[in-house]
Amino acid sequence: MRPFELSDDQVTELSEMFRLMGDPTRLKIIVSCLSAPMCVTDIAAKHGLSQPLVSHHLRLLRAARVLRAERRGKQIFYEAADEHVKRVIGDMADHVCEHPGSEFEESAKEA
Repeated sequence: MRPFELSDDQVTELSEMFRLMGDPTRLKIIVSCLSAPMCVTDIAAKHGLSQPLVSHHLRLLRAARVLRAERRGKQIFYEAADEHVKRVIGDMADHVCEHPGSEFEESAKEA
């Protein structure tokens, strides 16, 4: 692992990305777009969300460079901005799945 030297602006940008990905609805949207590009209508239907709400979240995720958009005819399709985003989400999902019944889940149940 290499040591990181981040400027204050880079720390702020990274923090904002993690904050955005920390919202359960936005994280569901991101995960939906990891394996194949998806349009707003399909994302909304998959998660039982309104299209305006999905559009709002997508706008924030695009601005943070977590997702990117590509117009195809009249529709816009969204996908992970790059392989870095796919790896971060994929690695963390693998981590969560390999430790079922974690201490975090147990402490949340007790609260």
